[in-house]
Formats: sequence, C-alpha cells, structure tokens
Amino acid sequence: MTKQMVGYFGFGSLVNTATLRTDYIETIPVALKGWRRHWQGRPAVDDPEIALLSIHRYDNAQLHGLIVVDRLENLEMVDERERGYQRVQLSHDDFLVQGRDLPVNLPTELYVYVANPASEPDSQPPLLQSYLDAVMQGYLNEYGSYGLAHFIETTIGFERSIILDRNEPRYPRAIELDQASAELFDKTLRGAGVLF
Repeated sequence: MTKQMVGYFGFGSLVNTATLRTDYIETIPVALKGWRRHWQGRPAVDDPEIALLSIHRYDNAQLHGLIVVDRLENLEMVDERERGYQRVQLSHDDFLVQGRDLPVNLPTELYVYVANPASEPDSQPPLLQSYLDAVMQGYLNEYGSYGLAHFIETTIGFERSIILDRNEPRYPRAIELDQASAELFDKTLRGAGVLF
C-alpha cells in the first residue's frame, strides 16, 4: 500500500486542511528537524510583489507542521499548486512526532516544497492577509495557541507591510474566518512587527 502513497510536509498553508484540494488519505502533525521558515518574494513567474513562506536549512531548528499522506497519483496536482517551489526529498529521520520517530507505515517517498530563489533577494514585498489567515488558522486548529505562537517565533521576516485583502481575498484557497480569530491573528501579527 505504501508504494501507492506519498507524503509531503506542510509548513504554511498546507497545514490548513481546508486548503487541501486532493482526496488525501490522512494528515499527521510532526516536527521537521534542521529547517527554518522565512518570508520570501515569489519569482517572476507568479506575483513578485507578494511574500509567501519558504524554508531554509538551519541546524538545531524544528518546524511544526503536517505530513499530508496522499495518493501518488495526486502528486502532479500538488506540484501544480506549489509551482514556484522545488520538491525536495526528505527521509523519515528528518521528522519527529511528539518527540518520537515516525511510524514505520508511512510512505517511503516524503517531500517538502522549497521556494525557488527570489527574483529580488533583498526586496521586502508585502504579506497577504488572506494567505496568513489560512496559515494561522491551520496552526491554531492543529496545535492550539502554542502552535500559533511557535509559528510566529520560528518564522523570519514579519517586519513588513501587509495587504488587507480579507474581505476580497487574493489568495486562491482563502478560508472562512470567524471574528474572534480575525482579531487574534491581527493582534498577533502586530506583535510580530507587521505594519498594518
């Protein structure tokens, strides 16, 4: 069975199952070892004035997220969703599940999507509120308030402006958000240095 399955690690919007568009099998909350999250402008093939999340190798760091266990036949669809990112192969040893090794019945093929180099590496493109809403809701749902705080603490580059598009979302997989969550997210982002 595991030969027909694939796993990919979500560290941003993929953590929010409401944004998933395949008939995936299950999701498993995990920590990825040796990587750190940062904001990065998308390459020119997409929208270079928007910052989205990526990761880079960083010793002794851990990122909370989800492994999405999916059908191998859906991988092309996920690659299309993550265009502008390279699919990088990982191993079971790269992950922890609540301080333990991964279950042995997971797919042997495990990946993470790492953004292509920014077209203007020193630029500070703005954040997109509708994208952040999806990411932050995912962490809140999966990990509670601790997970939301950990997401902020383990991400570099919040000190930039934000496009307030919650009422007219530009993010194609925008989610529904209740008022309490909206207020919590905005307050949390202001505390992280986001310029509203």
